[in-house]
Amino acid sequence: MGTVNDYRPSSAVLLMAIPFLVIRDSLEDPVSRGGAACPLGYFPCGNITKCLPQQLHCNGEDDCGNHADEDNCEDNNGWSLQFDKHYTLDKMKSLYAFQTKTPECLAGAVPVECKCQGLEVFCDAAKLRDVPLVPSNITTMSLQKNLLRKLYADVFRKYQDLKNLYLQDNKIRAVSKHAFKGLYNLTKLYLSNNKITNLKPRVFEDLHKLEWLIIENNRINRISPSTFYGLKSLILLDMMNNSLAHLPDKPLCQYMPRLNWLDLEDNHIHHLRNVTFISCSTLTVLVMRQNKISSLNENSFSSLQMLDELDLASNEIESLPAYVFKDLKELSQLNLSYNPIKKIQIDQFDFLTKLKSLSLEGIEIANIQRRMFIPLRNLSHIYFKKFQYCGYAPHVRSCKPNTDGISSLENLLASIIQRVFVWVVSAITCFGNIFVICMRPYIRSENKLHAISIMSLCCADCLMGIYLFVIGAFDLKYRGEYNKHAQLWMDSIHCQLVGSLAILSTEVSVLLLTYLTLEKYICIVYPFRCLKPRKCRTISILVLIWVIGFAVAFIPLSNKEFFRNYYGTNGVCFPLHSEQSESSGSQIYSVVIFLGVNLAAFLIIVFSYGSMFYSVHQTAIMATEIQNHIKKEMILAKRFFFIVFTDALCWIPIFILKLLSLLQVEIPGTITSWVVIFILPINSALNPLLYTLTTRPFKEMIHQFWYNYRQRRSKRGKGSQKAYGPSFIWVEMWPMHEITPKLTKPVLCTDSSDASVTTQSTRLNSYT
Repeated sequence: MGTVNDYRPSSAVLLMAIPFLVIRDSLEDPVSRGGAACPLGYFPCGNITKCLPQQLHCNGEDDCGNHADEDNCEDNNGWSLQFDKHYTLDKMKSLYAFQTKTPECLAGAVPVECKCQGLEVFCDAAKLRDVPLVPSNITTMSLQKNLLRKLYADVFRKYQDLKNLYLQDNKIRAVSKHAFKGLYNLTKLYLSNNKITNLKPRVFEDLHKLEWLIIENNRINRISPSTFYGLKSLILLDMMNNSLAHLPDKPLCQYMPRLNWLDLEDNHIHHLRNVTFISCSTLTVLVMRQNKISSLNENSFSSLQMLDELDLASNEIESLPAYVFKDLKELSQLNLSYNPIKKIQIDQFDFLTKLKSLSLEGIEIANIQRRMFIPLRNLSHIYFKKFQYCGYAPHVRSCKPNTDGISSLENLLASIIQRVFVWVVSAITCFGNIFVICMRPYIRSENKLHAISIMSLCCADCLMGIYLFVIGAFDLKYRGEYNKHAQLWMDSIHCQLVGSLAILSTEVSVLLLTYLTLEKYICIVYPFRCLKPRKCRTISILVLIWVIGFAVAFIPLSNKEFFRNYYGTNGVCFPLHSEQSESSGSQIYSVVIFLGVNLAAFLIIVFSYGSMFYSVHQTAIMATEIQNHIKKEMILAKRFFFIVFTDALCWIPIFILKLLSLLQVEIPGTITSWVVIFILPINSALNPLLYTLTTRPFKEMIHQFWYNYRQRRSKRGKGSQKAYGPSFIWVEMWPMHEITPKLTKPVLCTDSSDASVTTQSTRLNSYT
C-alpha cells in the first residue's frame, strides 16, 4: 500500500489527475463578469476591463497584471476541500512526530522478522501466518503483505496503546467477533486487499477512538448498522470495491454519529432507500460511483444537509426526480457522469446555490438550454460530453471539454495545421485528378477501356478534394464563432450531403481499385486465356460501381430513426463512429462498410498483386533472357510495393480505429481529424501519380511535347520548314524497358516461354 498515512480514496486520485483549462465563452451576447464583457474563448481579468485568450489561463505568467489569470486553476471542491479541512492537521502532527521520534527501538525485543523504531513495529512481507508476539507498549503495528488467513479472538487484546494497525494485503477470510477486543486507543485500522466476506455485528465494539476504517478491495456482500456499533469517533469509512448488493433497511450511520466520509464505490448496490442515510447528518462526502443504481427516490438524500460532495457517476440512472437535490444546500460538487440519463429537467439544479463543480460527462442532453445553469451563480467548473454544450453555461469560468479533437469553441478545425492542410490536400487532390482527366484523351491507348476506368477513378478521387474544399470553406465561414453554429451545422442538410460526398468518393474509389486490380490479375496470371474485357461489360461494371457507391452513401439519409444523425457526429461530417454511444444502426452500418467491404477489398488487392508478382517471377525463371527479366521484375516489384503501400497507408489506420472502437477503446477526436484530413485522401491524391503520371506512355508524351517544342523554336529561329517529329500517339501496352524509335506491335498469345514473359510484361505495363 505504501505509506499508509498518505491514504486517499482512488476516486479522489483520479480527479486530481485531470488537468483543467479555463474556458470563457458566450453565444449571442457576451457575459459580463467583474466589469469585463469577454467574447467567446476569452476570460476576464478579475474586476478590470481586460480579457485574455483562454490558453493564457494558468500558464505560470501574470498576463493580467493582477494575477487573476493564475487563480482557480484546479477543481479543488468537494473531497479535496474536506480532506484538507479534516485531515491536514492530523497529517501534520504525524509528520512532526515522524521527524522528532528516535530511530532506536523503545519497545523492547521483537521477532527477527520484524523491525522496530521507537514504539512502532513493522513486520511487512515476512511471510507470517500468525500475528507475532511483540511488546505490549507499541503504538503502531504493521503486518502488511503477509499470509494471515484469520484474525482470532483477543489476538490484539494486550496492545491497548495501539493507535495504528495495518493488515492490508493479506489473505484474511474470517474476522472473529472479538478480534479487536481491547483496542480502545486505535485510531486507524486498515483491512484492505483481503478476502473478507462478512463482518459480524459489534466486531468493532471497543474501537471508541477509531477515526479511519479502510476495508476496500474485499468480498463483503452484506453490512448491518450493528456492525459499526461503538465507532463513536469514526470519520472515514471506505468500503470501496466490495460485493455489497444492498444497503441496510435501518439507518446506516446509527452508531457512527461523527461519520464524515463514506466511500461505497464499485459495489453492486441497486437501490438507495430513504432510511439508509437518515442518521448521517454529519456526512460531507458520499461516493457511490460504479454501482448499479438505476433509480433515485425524491428523499434519498433529504437528511444529508451538510453534504459537500455527491458522486453518483457510472451507475445506471435513467431519470432524476424533480426535487432529489432540494435539501443539499451545502453541496459544492456533484458528479452524475456516465449515467444513461435521457432527460434533465430545466429546474433540476435550482436548489444547488452553492454548487461549484458539476460533472455531466458522457450524458447526451437532448433538451439542454441556458436556463438549467443560470441559478448556479457560484459554479466555476463544469464538465460535459460535448464541447458544444459549453455555450449553454457561458458564465462558468472553466468548461471541459473545450474541443473534441477536431473542432474547438472557436473553429470548426481546431488546429492551425488542420486549417492549412485541408486546403493543401484539397488542392493537390483536385488538381492532380482534373489534370489526368484533361490529359487522358491525348494518350492514345490500345486499351481504351482501361483508360475509361482510370478516368472514372479520377472522378471519384476528385470528389474527395471537393469534400475537403467544402469543409475548409465552412471552417472559414464559422471562424472565431463556431460554437454558435456547431450543433446546427452537424444537424444540417449541408453536413449530411458533404459527408455523403466523402463516403461516395471513398467507396467508389475502393471498388474501382479492386476492379482494376482484378483485371490486371486475370491478364497477368492467365495470359493465354486472352480474357480481354469487352466495352459493354466494362461500362456496365463501372455504372454498377457508381450505383453501389451512391447507395452506400445515401442509405443513411433514408431512415433517421435507425441511423439517427449518421454524418453529424463530428464537425467534418465523416462517419467513423468511434463512440459507443452512437446508435446501434450507425455502428453496425459503419462496421459493415469499413471492416467488411473495405477490408475485403484491401485483402483482394494485396493478394492479387502478390500473385501477379509471383507469376511473372516464375515465368522469368523459365525464360532464356534471365537477366533482362530479373531487371524487369525489380521494376514491377517496386511498382507493386508503392501501390499496395499507399493502399495500406490509407486503409489500415481506419481498420484499426474501427476495431478499437468495437473493443470500446476510447479514441481521441484528434486522431479522427488526422484520418480525415491526412490519411483518408492519400489514395485520392496519389492515384493519379501511380496510375497515370508515372507510367511510360505519359512520360513519353511529355517528352514528345518537349521535343516538338524545341524543334519548333529551332526551326522558327532558322526560318526553315515546319518542325517535324514522331507522333505522340503512344501505346500504353508498351514494355517499360524496350526503348526503340519505332512502334512495335505487341506480342500476341503464343506458347513459347519467352513470348509468355513478354506477353505478361506487356499486359502488366498496359495497366501500370
